[in-house]
Amino acid sequence: MSEQKVKIALPDGSVKVYESGVTSHQIALSISEGLARNVLAAKVNGEVWDASRPILHDSSVQLLTWNDDEGKNTFWHSSAHLMAEALEALYPGIKFGIGPAVESGFYYDVDFGDQEFNASDLEKVEQKMTELARQKNAYLRTEVSKNEALDYFGTKGDEYKLELLADLEDGSITFYQQGGFTDLCRGPHIPDTGHIKAIKLTNIAGAYWRGDEKRKQLTRLYGVTFPKKKELDEYLALLEEAKKRDHRKLGRELELFAFSEKVGQGLPLWLPKGTELREKLAAFLKKAQVKAGYESVITPHIGSKSLYVTSGHYEKYGQDSFKPILTPNENEEFLLKPMNCPHHCEIYKFKPRSYKDLPLRMAEFGTVYRYEQSGELHGLTRVRGFTQDDAHIFCRPDQVNEEFKQVIDLVLYVFESLGFKDFVTQISLRDPENKQKYIGSDDVWEKAESAIIEATSEKGLKTITKLGEAAFYGPKLDFMVKDALNRSWQLGTIQVDYNLPIRFDLEYVGSDNQKHRPVMIHRAPFGSMERFVAILLENTEGKFPLWLSPLQYIVLPISEKYADYANEVDQQLKEGAFSGYVDHRDEKIGRKIRDAELSKIPYMMIVGEKEAASKSVSIRRQGAGDTGSHDLGALLAYMKHELELSFTPDKE
Repeated sequence: MSEQKVKIALPDGSVKVYESGVTSHQIALSISEGLARNVLAAKVNGEVWDASRPILHDSSVQLLTWNDDEGKNTFWHSSAHLMAEALEALYPGIKFGIGPAVESGFYYDVDFGDQEFNASDLEKVEQKMTELARQKNAYLRTEVSKNEALDYFGTKGDEYKLELLADLEDGSITFYQQGGFTDLCRGPHIPDTGHIKAIKLTNIAGAYWRGDEKRKQLTRLYGVTFPKKKELDEYLALLEEAKKRDHRKLGRELELFAFSEKVGQGLPLWLPKGTELREKLAAFLKKAQVKAGYESVITPHIGSKSLYVTSGHYEKYGQDSFKPILTPNENEEFLLKPMNCPHHCEIYKFKPRSYKDLPLRMAEFGTVYRYEQSGELHGLTRVRGFTQDDAHIFCRPDQVNEEFKQVIDLVLYVFESLGFKDFVTQISLRDPENKQKYIGSDDVWEKAESAIIEATSEKGLKTITKLGEAAFYGPKLDFMVKDALNRSWQLGTIQVDYNLPIRFDLEYVGSDNQKHRPVMIHRAPFGSMERFVAILLENTEGKFPLWLSPLQYIVLPISEKYADYANEVDQQLKEGAFSGYVDHRDEKIGRKIRDAELSKIPYMMIVGEKEAASKSVSIRRQGAGDTGSHDLGALLAYMKHELELSFTPDKE
């Protein structure tokens, strides 16, 4: 009797036949030894598996290497286990929470008990990890019963793993072992520790168990690993560059924003220069929105709890909101606004609508509030109070496609204007295996998801698709922008929503004189002002184009003898609608120039005896040095020309 065979479909369209039980590593070996050496895992029928796991049925297989995102994730997840093995060897009796891969590396949450651990110990752990990696221990997968798993971690007294096991079903539990370390894990993992050649532990932080501030705070160790030392060296160089560009550092140096413990964590204070920057960004987008037919609205910072019960935010989003605000009136509760959309639905309902009124496009720079865990707060990229450049388009079903494509054009216009070139467009759909996270019927979800897929296809966008990343009320097109450290952040977003119009009973009278439901498109090209400014700061290193710079010039008198002329220059620049000031400090001109360079002010206007006599200025461009002397009339023309060379919101 012949051995059972399986057909393996590869990404190039070829189909190969192997004996049942073949592994992805063996498939790679049948293609080339070089490929087999580099395979870290495999995607089997869309699910990432260990390269050593037997394939028993006809399957599609994609071999994953370091060049694939799933390959990197597997590599870093395995590195977290290697770090845990090193820690357990160095600190016997410690306990572990979770240890996932993240976008640039991995972390593991650790309970050190009574043992001390601080940053000075990281190097010792790195050395132990390197020693263990060289042993080339295989990552071995074992299926275990729930009772076996409970016995194992019960004997160890590991309450964290026991709590995780409580949520797992018997028959779905696996252990992974490498060397002397065994962990509860669904995997997958790389073939062996020998693939890990370069190791750097990067940070220590505190993290509450399961994100609950009422639970014990564990020690979170972050690290990153690579298959080659050269790649680690390149990453560390990038890390140093990212430190220089860190928006928190630049925000302090350029006096754009601040945080105060007395005001509260995650609540930024915008300083005058930062406010000027925000207002210029808002003016730029408002002008584009007016051209696109949007009308501005303003809504309160709070809303009745019943508003968010109707929208579904209270049920699906309540745990991420601040606690309700109680008033002296019995049963009267308000919430700090977590979203603008319920308020905009109520504006739509202000009066009857006809099909001739649609599309109705309403926009608001609305500040919202969400209770992020303190350990998750990070500068402006993750805050508790932020302003969305929000807008909602209420349209007929036959208008959805065209309206969605027009919003794509608007987002791309914003990104191009502000120099965002490194981004990915992500179609974020609901998780078909976890539909209870969402509101609405399968029918409306299918229509909404199809609308996004169709519009992006017609626009020729290259997209990736992520399941489970949809908003609770509808699917999204998210614009994921890379920062200076190559991390992705969601900035622009467009969402198609059939659900809120149903929940708010929104209607319009159609051409048939019957009542119909509008479709709602949510959109925010910036995403939030705070996160957008953070990424913009890091991408530009604080060197904004002239039209966007909070301070466009500074006048530097060589001495107080020329103060009056410096003020005259300043006045003419202000009359030309440029923003800046005169540095009247009693400092040498070299110090003034140096400070202006550090403040990243685009133009320095130096005035002395020669300039005062000839009614001219000597111009110095930030980062470029002297550009020569100009009379005042020529100066304004010169700066206006510079505006034309860079982007300006007045440019058509």
